[in-house]
Amino acid sequence: MTRAVIGVDVGTGSARAGIFDLAGRRLAAASRPIRMWKPEPEWAEQSSDDIWSAVCAAVREAMEACGERPEVVGIGFDATCSLVVLDAAGRPVTVDPEGDDSRNVIVWMDHRAIDQTDRINAGGYEVLRHVGGRLSPEMQTPKLLWLKEKLPQSWSRAAHFFDLPDFLTWRATGATRRSLCSLVCKWTYLGHEGRWDDSYLRAIGLGDLVDEGHARIGTDVGAVGSAIGGGLTVDAARELGLTPGIAVGTSMIDAHAGGIGVIGVPLAASATVDYDRRLALIGGTSSCHMVMSPAEPRFIPGVWGPYHSAMLPGLWLNEGGQSATGALIDHVVQGHPRHADLALEAQRRGTTVYRLLNDELAALAERSGGPMAMLTRDLHVLPDFHGNRSPRADASLRGAVSGLRLSDGLEDLALLYLATVQAVAYGTRHIVAAMNGTGYAIDTILACGGGTKNPVFLEAHADATGCTLVLPEEPEAVLLGSAVLGAVAAGAFPDIAAGMAGMTRAGRSIEPAEGRLRAYHDAKYSVFLRLHDDQMAYRALMAAAG
Repeated sequence: MTRAVIGVDVGTGSARAGIFDLAGRRLAAASRPIRMWKPEPEWAEQSSDDIWSAVCAAVREAMEACGERPEVVGIGFDATCSLVVLDAAGRPVTVDPEGDDSRNVIVWMDHRAIDQTDRINAGGYEVLRHVGGRLSPEMQTPKLLWLKEKLPQSWSRAAHFFDLPDFLTWRATGATRRSLCSLVCKWTYLGHEGRWDDSYLRAIGLGDLVDEGHARIGTDVGAVGSAIGGGLTVDAARELGLTPGIAVGTSMIDAHAGGIGVIGVPLAASATVDYDRRLALIGGTSSCHMVMSPAEPRFIPGVWGPYHSAMLPGLWLNEGGQSATGALIDHVVQGHPRHADLALEAQRRGTTVYRLLNDELAALAERSGGPMAMLTRDLHVLPDFHGNRSPRADASLRGAVSGLRLSDGLEDLALLYLATVQAVAYGTRHIVAAMNGTGYAIDTILACGGGTKNPVFLEAHADATGCTLVLPEEPEAVLLGSAVLGAVAAGAFPDIAAGMAGMTRAGRSIEPAEGRLRAYHDAKYSVFLRLHDDQMAYRALMAAAG
């Protein structure tokens, strides 16, 4: 019987499960959707009960899809960094003013806590040095402060504030252990010192968490992949269709699990990994950009971190990001007048809207006699529709499009789609530039996630950044990274680094453009930067008007 591990990944719109052998080869996978409520603009809520049900269904379906049922020895969980609120009995507590307790999750992308974020950032607290100088409204302390101020009854009822990955391991094991990954990256926990900054919590208005001895936010903090308690409980095993006692690894944020799935793969005959030259790009609804420094902490304005041991023990992690990438591309395409017709055509052909758009771009490029990328010479997009996470760290920024025509045909949609993908790639270039300015020498991007299934997305990122783009052999690298957590917890590998070496491998690579096409992207990148400067100029003009 094959010994196997399970990786569970809860993203923004679905829960997925993958079954892997201990060499990292996928045996089966399954996915189930999860529900989201958006009661107001830039709000997003979910249900932890709905999420757990989707997880259980995905695991059972994946196990049934295995040709021969394997012997599962470990399971790892990752998820978005969403805030889950429970009472003392483990029941959901509402995060919505309407009072529906089933809606007890503030999703990572929710920006309701802008005011609280701005007030915290104005304080200039020492802990902010470890988040690039400014908190994001996507982090947890602003959301906690919003809950306390706006829903005091929910605040009083709450007994547990979990990051979503830690909620999953709690459901699986009954243990309230928090992951060092989640607490360091999203909760301002000082991992390198092993403590909460109580003076910070008191100063921002969350002193009652300190008075309680941090009971609601975490006192048992575990290294990523470390085994939790006695493993799967009887109840959780029944719900998941597994055996009680299976080892459960301390969880990770989903993007960080993707980093585990790609960043350590060998790229040459030498087994040595030069982390100063590598960036892990995890592209999905949003994008995350992970780099690690083995030598020293690097403080990069607008880039989260440095976080100690948040992804690999002993290494400092910096994390750049874009709040909307896949979500932005979907928004632009789905909001165009031609989308409905294109969606019907895609359904008729048994394909996707994006494949049809890629085909249209290829035909336009052939007719133009030049590279596809040059079709957008006069069309430019600033992609900050949901603010800028890195390196500007300004959630108030907004998007812009320059070069629209008085036409709305398929060609116009295809060009706008291409310009948006390129803008996302220039955002990655901007992040890489900020990192390289502080000691990194990034020339290789190891990419995974939904966006990497799109060849236009991949080509744009290689050419725009000037970096070699490397794809993993296993396309579901986030699931694989989560499975590595389960393998380490089960004792199949001594640590995360050994698990990466044993279960991850590189696939194909894409070299960046040179010559004329490189110069073209350099020029468009200059326009990308100028679009932001122009937005700031517009704001100054309007501010002067009173």
